[in-house]
Amino acid sequence: MLELRASFTRRMFFLGIANHKTLAVIQKEKSRSAAPVQLPLGITLRDDARFENFVCGRNGLVCAALEKSVAGFGEQYLYLWGHTGTGCSHLLQSCCHASDPIKRSAVYLPLAELKQYGPQLLEDFDQLDLVCIDNLEQVAGDPEWEEALFHLYNRMRANGHVLIIAASLPPAKLGIRLADLESRLNWGMVFQLQPLDDDTKVVALRARAQARGLQLGDDVIRYLMHHGSRNMAHLLVTLDKLDVASLSAQRKITVPFVKQVMNW
Repeated sequence: MLELRASFTRRMFFLGIANHKTLAVIQKEKSRSAAPVQLPLGITLRDDARFENFVCGRNGLVCAALEKSVAGFGEQYLYLWGHTGTGCSHLLQSCCHASDPIKRSAVYLPLAELKQYGPQLLEDFDQLDLVCIDNLEQVAGDPEWEEALFHLYNRMRANGHVLIIAASLPPAKLGIRLADLESRLNWGMVFQLQPLDDDTKVVALRARAQARGLQLGDDVIRYLMHHGSRNMAHLLVTLDKLDVASLSAQRKITVPFVKQVMNW
């Protein structure tokens, strides 16, 4: 992971949005005499995680609310929750991508990858227009993280900036110990992301394949749906694997090819 040295000049650099696969860095000022510190933030956005290729299904209201908040005209706080494969991470990254063309600064913070750096990681992110925090369940119950999140909510509110948080469970079931933080989590709109039905999964799978320049026959899609996991996240991982294997072997993706690659 790349480590970047902060120079304490109260300047903000934001990379890693939309078309740029780089990273987000905040440079901070604590005191003039403070020694430089290193901020290890090697988080990138998936280029294909965008509103344009997210099949909303029964989540149309969620998508609309997120797009309004990203533009600065919607709710200041939104909380998303849903099981693996429902699209929370995709939507948070979509928010960051959508911020770039309208010149709004944003950052995506997946706590599953960043919790090892401690809650001090959250300092000064309130200077950004939009902060998207993923995997909140990873730090629920940790008093230091909970206090840091509580203060982040307050600073975001004071600055009039947007905070979007995602987790696998609703606020009341996360095991939050700090009552004031649980209250903050319910300040804005709380949405449960609904899984796609099988017909909509087929639409989403075909759209993702076409975006990659892949042509999947109906027989291949039926085979994937009936022989692999129907979890949308797992289906997309399978598609990624088939895409790489197809390029390497210079072969079309057919049912026999899927059997060979996936050992089904």
